[in-house]
Amino acid sequence: MKTGAQILVVDDEPQVRQALRTILESAGYAVATAESGEDAIRAFAQCRPDLILMDLLIPGMGGIEAVRHLRECSSVPIIVLSAVSEEDSKVQALELGADDYVTKPFNVKELTARIRAALRRAAGATSAAPVFTTGDLAVNFDRREVRFAGNLVKLTATEYNLLKYMIEHADKVLTHRMLLAAVWGPAYAERTEYLRVFIGQLRKKLEHDPMQPRLIVTDTRVGYRLCTDADQEYST
Repeated sequence: MKTGAQILVVDDEPQVRQALRTILESAGYAVATAESGEDAIRAFAQCRPDLILMDLLIPGMGGIEAVRHLRECSSVPIIVLSAVSEEDSKVQALELGADDYVTKPFNVKELTARIRAALRRAAGATSAAPVFTTGDLAVNFDRREVRFAGNLVKLTATEYNLLKYMIEHADKVLTHRMLLAAVWGPAYAERTEYLRVFIGQLRKKLEHDPMQPRLIVTDTRVGYRLCTDADQEYST
């Protein structure tokens, strides 16, 4: 009997489902599986998983519609499994409410790290804390005070708002549109040049090496994430 979190794996390839079951059960998780969008909805109602791994190219309603349906009734963490060529679908799934994505073929260390981060975030491990710390970064939300490596860092209002939003969604990939709409407003959702400039400014102030960021990392062609796991060497 597995005592860890229950994970629902949704994939139409038997070999992938079995591989994921083996990986996840060896990590201590309980696993349920489904092979279509409709199967995923039924399995979710039956087992109420703590997290869902959702392939996008599945029969029936498909992964995008399954994410949309699940988000209408639950906030359960959803990690999308996608091929490299599915950039548009990946972004669409994230903007519909998926929490993260892992690209196929996936790295086991990356997958399990993303699962741990999503479960930790769902448990409210950091977002409600008045003081947020990770590595050399410490942010006191009550005083709007930011320190890096012990030194007080001066941020502009926009830099602070961007950092705060990323902290509130730490370890979650945030698309360009999501960040722009949240910090600048819906009218700026396409102004990606704004985002690049301010991400660059934050990295100069909050990274030991802004050219090789470990805190604010890029998810290529998708968006950015703020990493709280120092072992996430797979991000760039």
